[in-house]
Amino acid sequence: MRIEIRNDSVLLDGYVNVTGKDSRFIPSIKGKFKEQIVPEAFTRSLEKNDNVDLLLNHDKNRKLGSTKEGNLELFEDGIGLRAICTVTDADVIEKAKNGELRGWSFGFYSEKDKWEDTTEGFQRRYVEELELFEVSIVDNTRTPAYVGTSIEMRAEDEVTTEIRSIDSKTVIVDKSEKKKDKENRTTEFNNSFYKKQIEILKLKSYK
Repeated sequence: MRIEIRNDSVLLDGYVNVTGKDSRFIPSIKGKFKEQIVPEAFTRSLEKNDNVDLLLNHDKNRKLGSTKEGNLELFEDGIGLRAICTVTDADVIEKAKNGELRGWSFGFYSEKDKWEDTTEGFQRRYVEELELFEVSIVDNTRTPAYVGTSIEMRAEDEVTTEIRSIDSKTVIVDKSEKKKDKENRTTEFNNSFYKKQIEILKLKSYK
């Protein structure tokens, strides 16, 4: 995930999920399994769903924006689901400056999947159709490979909400004015130091 720190906001860009690739082992009551989101599943979900929320750590009380609000862009390419967002939340900006943001996670409902038994002795799940309802920025209070499930009531029916995260390396780029001012002051200091050295050398040469 690329994190670009600006004066009053932070820009985050990275992959929420890599499609067609095995996840880590996911625990369940039937035993551990691996999972793949089938390519184009996210594209179909985004075409059907008119809004996806942006949260911090899957906390509904920490909504940071949405696709409808315009500060979150989601699209699937040849690698997977990519997210680009601009966040003005002061707490998130501070976490970005302190290197406390760890990556992306997403919440979804599985609408169609299939299972297979592998020769390695575990099951693999293929999620073919899903409803993506939120993506989250994950900080250092969550483990990188966090997964979770919960049961919720939706339109008088019980549905299973699933959460997935992936490991990701973060690259922080500071483009804030404070950073520029500090760099400028450092440059001015270095220049003044060299100017003094030159003057001293000139005086010595005249003696």
